[in-house]
Amino acid sequence: MTAATAQGHLATQVHMDHYSAVHMAANAARATAELCALGGALPERAAVLASELASNVVKHAKDGALYLHKAPDGTGVQIIAVDRGPGMADPARCMADGYTSTGTLGSGLGAVRRIADELTIRSRPGEGTLVCARLSAPGTRRVNGPGLGALLMPAQGEEESGDHWAMSRTEDTRTFAVIDGLGHGSTAAAASRAAVGIFLGSGDLPLPELLESLHVGLRRTRGAAVALLRQRPGSVEHCGVGNVRVALTTPDGTVRRMAPRPGVVGWNLPAPYVERIDAPAGSSVVVHTDGIGDAWARTPSPATLRLPAPLLAAALAHGHRLSRDDATVLVSGTTKGSS
Repeated sequence: MTAATAQGHLATQVHMDHYSAVHMAANAARATAELCALGGALPERAAVLASELASNVVKHAKDGALYLHKAPDGTGVQIIAVDRGPGMADPARCMADGYTSTGTLGSGLGAVRRIADELTIRSRPGEGTLVCARLSAPGTRRVNGPGLGALLMPAQGEEESGDHWAMSRTEDTRTFAVIDGLGHGSTAAAASRAAVGIFLGSGDLPLPELLESLHVGLRRTRGAAVALLRQRPGSVEHCGVGNVRVALTTPDGTVRRMAPRPGVVGWNLPAPYVERIDAPAGSSVVVHTDGIGDAWARTPSPATLRLPAPLLAAALAHGHRLSRDDATVLVSGTTKGSS
């Protein structure tokens, strides 16, 4: 069966620290929609979505940001709003047309619900709110399957990211590569782009062979840390080298980490080793580079781990990003294996 592929695209982060950021978010959403080749009135609809979400954060919340990027599966634009309070006790009521509140987030969500093709909201009073709105071209067909969320961001002050990710997918299998080119800037970006090109041409290989192909292909680059994962219903396999972190999370608050081997792909590759673990339905595979701090995995709340994949990726990026480094986080949901 022919595999479908996807790869990461840089996300734009707009901090909601002043009302002028609402205009910035609208402009960024419009530009992102155009980069995603959404035509007609869709870029303006994306701008309205971003403006409504940004206005809510500025008016009612704190420590908020919008993340705007091409959806991980390549179908349209995704706009994610994250904040740290005050949260909503009744999100459904807040989405009703005409509902407003000076004490909780709410006004504008009715418009967001009407404009967005898909809308996902999670909120906890006193803790904050996450909203993911997706906009796609008419007639776009999405492939059903486990949730997928990802954010890819450059280090502060950089225009390119040395991180990258890619996915190859068949009917019941997802294979991922998450790459962290050594350092940051253009040379790191060149290494990660080369790795993605190799992966997209041979993502169906057994993971050890795929890692060895990447090692040969990156010999003339700066080299990279790489995590390869193959996810099937009920299980996940990991084969990695370097400091790309991989964990399996479950809704009850358990986090099981998968250990990479030390080394640099393209320079000193240890013997590839595949680790396989069971992945019960309702759990998530979380992969991130070292631009995302790993403190989240020590004492995570079950409520956080139960978030849908796009919102979990955003929560980890917003709460644990290290701005001095490129940052990538990828979250893939799981399905039940056959008995």
